[in-house]
Amino acid sequence: MTNPSWNPPQQAPASGGPAPRSTPEGRGVLGVVRRSPLLSFFLLANALSWLAWLPYILSQDGLGVWDFQFPQVLGTGQLAGVLPGAYLGPIGSAFLVTAIADGRAGLRQWVRRMWRWRAAPRWYVISLVGVPAVMLVSGIVATDGELRTPSVVVLAAYVPGLLVQMVTTGLAEEPGWRDFALPRVQRRFGPLAGSMVLGPIWAVWHFPLFLTEWGGWPDAGWTRPVAFTVFCVAFNIVMTWVFNRTGESLPLAMLAHVSVNNFASIVWSEVFPSIDANRAVVTMAGGAVAAAVVIVVATRGRLGYEETATLSPGPGTATTRF
Repeated sequence: MTNPSWNPPQQAPASGGPAPRSTPEGRGVLGVVRRSPLLSFFLLANALSWLAWLPYILSQDGLGVWDFQFPQVLGTGQLAGVLPGAYLGPIGSAFLVTAIADGRAGLRQWVRRMWRWRAAPRWYVISLVGVPAVMLVSGIVATDGELRTPSVVVLAAYVPGLLVQMVTTGLAEEPGWRDFALPRVQRRFGPLAGSMVLGPIWAVWHFPLFLTEWGGWPDAGWTRPVAFTVFCVAFNIVMTWVFNRTGESLPLAMLAHVSVNNFASIVWSEVFPSIDANRAVVTMAGGAVAAAVVIVVATRGRLGYEETATLSPGPGTATTRF
């Protein structure tokens, strides 16, 4: 539920959304997409990704039904098995639905947010340092202060790993979840309720991967997908706050997202060797919940959201912060 005091003005669309279409929505599939772009995106993103992941799930990297193992890249088959579906789903669906529902103007706005690198330096610090710092603290709490110093090799791999994550996980997912979906769910439900809607959908999109090595199959316990869902809901609130406060900068949201993946895949197991994979997800979820609660309380549920009176606000445009 959104903050009771939040009553968005009945004006033109916010900066995150396209201008109203003057052409008829039409009939058939295209008409459905134009009338329900959010629902169309969610359904299409899941369908395309899950279909593309089916070989990976059935392979020796998953259920073992298919006598094939995906090529090992950087010591894992995840890049070859996961990335095709990741690219095809969120970013592919966002492009297709935006083109159908909003036309060229919507595509230009969608692409424009991908290149909004300009933001106050503190937001880069929050995304690149603050996010792994919260993960580090959550691990220290879970182990009662028991941790090891990472090796030089791990430290040397951290920045290259971050760059790889940006062009894989970040580019595959965020143009869909944050660039396309987040502005729309915020405009429809408000910032906090919208984040609570998007978070579980983001988590569900990952669910088939729990039947593969990505999700720890066959050794993962039932707590892992549950804890992962909690993490997605909580961390989505953090990312909404970063996205809003940086003027809808997709690169900053991507950096926050991949900072989690990079720290978890490169640093976590060496710093906290006593925390197994199942407990690690629970620990990270706890840290994300703590960060989300602080942000919700500090912003009174508004998460830095701004409702603007124009499609592309320029100098002097009046805005109301919620």
